[in-house]
Amino acid sequence: MSTASIVYIIISGVIALSLALFQYAYKSKLKGKRSWFLTTLRFVTYFSVFLLLINPKFDKVTYYNEKPNLVVAVDNSESIGYLNQSQNTLDFIDSLKANEALTDNFNLEFYSFGKEINPSDSLSFNEKQSNLALVFERLSEVYNNSISPTLLISDGNQTYGNDYAYMTKRYKQSIFPIILGDTTTYTDVKIQQLNVNRYAYLKNKFPIEVIATYNGNSTVNTQLRISAGNSTVFSKPITFSKTQTSQIVNLTLPANRVGVTSYKAQVVPLENEKNTINNVKNFAVEVIDQKTNVAIVSDILHPDLGALKKSIESNEQRNAEILSTLEFINKSNDFQLVIVYQPTNNFRMLFDEIDRLKLNKIVIAGTKTNWSLLNKLQSIYKQEQTNQTEEYQPTLNQNYSTFIVDNLNFGEFPPLQGEFGETSFTVPFETILYKTVNGTEIDEPLLATFEINEKRGALILGEGIWRWRAQAYINENSFNTFDNFIGKLVQYLSTNKRRTRLNVNYESFYNGNDNVRITAQFFNKNYEFENNANLNITLKNKDTDETKSFPFVLKNTNYEVDLGGLEAGNYTFTVKVNTENISKSGELKILDYNVEKQFLNANVTKLQSLATNSEGKAYFIDNTSSVINDLLNDSRFATIQKSTKKVVPLIDWKYLLALIALSLAAEWFIRKYNGLI
Repeated sequence: MSTASIVYIIISGVIALSLALFQYAYKSKLKGKRSWFLTTLRFVTYFSVFLLLINPKFDKVTYYNEKPNLVVAVDNSESIGYLNQSQNTLDFIDSLKANEALTDNFNLEFYSFGKEINPSDSLSFNEKQSNLALVFERLSEVYNNSISPTLLISDGNQTYGNDYAYMTKRYKQSIFPIILGDTTTYTDVKIQQLNVNRYAYLKNKFPIEVIATYNGNSTVNTQLRISAGNSTVFSKPITFSKTQTSQIVNLTLPANRVGVTSYKAQVVPLENEKNTINNVKNFAVEVIDQKTNVAIVSDILHPDLGALKKSIESNEQRNAEILSTLEFINKSNDFQLVIVYQPTNNFRMLFDEIDRLKLNKIVIAGTKTNWSLLNKLQSIYKQEQTNQTEEYQPTLNQNYSTFIVDNLNFGEFPPLQGEFGETSFTVPFETILYKTVNGTEIDEPLLATFEINEKRGALILGEGIWRWRAQAYINENSFNTFDNFIGKLVQYLSTNKRRTRLNVNYESFYNGNDNVRITAQFFNKNYEFENNANLNITLKNKDTDETKSFPFVLKNTNYEVDLGGLEAGNYTFTVKVNTENISKSGELKILDYNVEKQFLNANVTKLQSLATNSEGKAYFIDNTSSVINDLLNDSRFATIQKSTKKVVPLIDWKYLLALIALSLAAEWFIRKYNGLI
């Protein structure tokens, strides 16, 4: 309570007492004890009212004990079972939960992780990937402002994501790895890495790089073989020793047949080698007979040009060249699609050449576009000319029906700069992205596609696409989502096939069965997205003739099915709309590869380094008897007494109002009883 409040309370007490004495000791005819009792009641009433007017504030301090958290993150990947550590892990977790001293001193929080991290209720050890970096990234969002020592129960073998060795800089907690496995060294050769392009071109040769490693002390001789079906297409003897523990083999193979061809690379196992699974790696190459060449034509320099080239060439089936108008005209027959970037006065001959070759094109307009010329060079759209610019943010059209468009959180993307004014079309068109100005969506396209006379085109009404690609990387730590978006636009404009009501998006082959997802879109007869369709996929294994069916699940503006549980093999499939006679068929291949079975030991060195860098301690699963005692006796993790200070105003004290009412009632009753009223 402040000094001023105390002074006011004293003054109000004096005034209240003076008024009470004036009324009952000086003016009143009533004498004796009744007079003094009424004086006291009146004083209480006045003083209480004055206190409410002053409304002094009191500090209310509450003390409580805060226990530290004990975060337990458990590796739920298949490698734990492969190292025969599943039961040891379950037993150790049960011992943590059953220890009363631990539960009395810590708030236990359990998580399991594979490719993702989730609160743990049970463990199955069937995750196909291990992303330890994501564990610390997610936990840092929750526990960085508290005391939360962390038990990491894992073999330390990471197969996905960023290197977790550096995550202690972000995760400010002591980490205590429980190492699942041992340090026993086994003689082993394996294919550490195999590098090959996903696509090759017919009648060309494609390069392959195989990196084989050896763990042992003696000199050994083996052989690297690459086979396709039952035929060996390459073999080479390789030698390892204690000093030469790796071999890099570079080779080329011919691409003689269009389609997907599967290969098997194998290092012949050594005698008594324990793990022979990591001696083999399957891979596939899709041979295509042509490459889509895209011309990006511009007479100005702009970062959008490089961003478009990078996005287009992220797909190995496509090549992009940045050309001036004259350069394009000299080699125009080499291209299947043209991106016309901000047409200026020199583009008249370019449009004539594009029309002569009947090429599809994307026109990107911006602040340097000559709209007066562009309006004359084509009759599909007209731009109102105001000689003013505006910034437009994108909003995705959820009903776009021409091809599948994923929502990249376009609302978070930076705005594009374009001509201020209305754009009108003279042909039917479909909007992919609407313009949004100052948070208000307007019914005008920012990106639109159209088809006329068996030709396709697209119009982007703004410059600054490079910022979109950068924002996609900030959001996803990858350019892939934006590159796929541009890739789908390029794919649509590179062909003149008629659009269909059922679109299916899939890969021709998948490396392992971890991330096998197929997406689809279905549209009604007006080509509006149908969000209550019933889609199923039926797959047939060409090797075993086994047939399986799965339903698609609606996810945003797509239907998606996860085929992660399928065995490796060659499959034919049919996607069918159950309510209509519409279907699409295709083929895909799932390669036999399980990255979680490539390890013989725990990564002891990295886990011990993680413990040291975070001021923790590493334990082996077979020697965890001291873990609990070490945690309980560590002074850093003691229960802390904390206090909360709450400022309480007197007006919130309801008993004071009751006291005022009681004193007034008592005074009135006594005065009434004595005939003073």
